[in-house]
Amino acid sequence: MINILAKKPKMSNGLITLGIVVLITIILALNSFVIVNAGTRGIVLQLGAVKPLVLNEGLHFKLPFIQDVVHVDVRVQKSQSEQTAASKDLQIVTTTVAVNFHLEPSKANKLYQDVGLSYAERIVDPFIGEAVKAVTAQYTAEELISKRSEVSAKIKENLSSKLSTYYMILDEINITEFKFGEEFNNAIEQKQVAEQQALKAKLDLQRIEIEAKQKIESAKAEAESLRLQKQEVSADLLRLREIEAQIRAIDKWDGKLPNVTGGTVPFINVD
Repeated sequence: MINILAKKPKMSNGLITLGIVVLITIILALNSFVIVNAGTRGIVLQLGAVKPLVLNEGLHFKLPFIQDVVHVDVRVQKSQSEQTAASKDLQIVTTTVAVNFHLEPSKANKLYQDVGLSYAERIVDPFIGEAVKAVTAQYTAEELISKRSEVSAKIKENLSSKLSTYYMILDEINITEFKFGEEFNNAIEQKQVAEQQALKAKLDLQRIEIEAKQKIESAKAEAESLRLQKQEVSADLLRLREIEAQIRAIDKWDGKLPNVTGGTVPFINVD
């Protein structure tokens, strides 16, 4: 009886030990694997130090309690901001810029080590401001509007070079708006009115010139017609014209003869 009671505590201790071992095994197993989701990369930290290994999407093994994995988004991200700068002619310009960029996947660990996860506030936004100010200073306010695509291309080139030093790739940049001071806007409006008036005056002048040319050509044509007619005048033609004039005079006669006429052949009033 005593032996049976003595064996029961030993069996209980064995079960407890087995349970602890199983529990530890489960915990170790759960902490030995990590899943890296689509569009992200895994940065391995071993006792706080960044390892050169970057984990791609999928299931990966890691040392439990020694290694940790930080997930970093490498998909295209957007940063939009308003930047105020001075143009070449010292006009204050507020530019709204939208930038699309993404992290270089294979260098995500370098970015995390040098900058951390606050790279948008620490790197991207300040670099956008610098690029916009540097390029805006090369153009006048009017050129910023008329050469918008060229300005955008230069800002993209400048910004791309800056971001590449921190393992970021610039995808696209869009200037969504230029805002100028009230004085400049008034000057632009006055210039547009003046240009419209100048265009109207130019069109009126062209119309007058065309009408004058038409009159000249018409006069030339009439003069040429008279010249040709003059060349064709002959004695027979003059006689024909005289007869036609007499016929027209007869047609207009009312049948009454004049009482007194001049000339060598008198008219006699038969009444």
